[in-house]
Amino acid sequence: MTETSDALVLDLVEWVAREPRPYAEVLEVWRTSCPRLTIWEDAVDRGYVARRPSVEGMRVMVTETGATFLRAHGRMH
Repeated sequence: MTETSDALVLDLVEWVAREPRPYAEVLEVWRTSCPRLTIWEDAVDRGYVARRPSVEGMRVMVTETGATFLRAHGRMH
């Protein structure tokens, strides 16, 4: 993983941490056609974010591992 993609994964996790996001919105905003920038997939694979069912439909939320990742980088208290 590159420094750039690590920074982007951090940005994605921080964005989701502000409020749970609809799954479709996350994919629309964070999907890329570049095979070297797999930000959404990296965040999911590392266990930082997860899809959860809700009344409104599928939502993306930060996991405890994701919250720890944010705290380690000074992005969440």
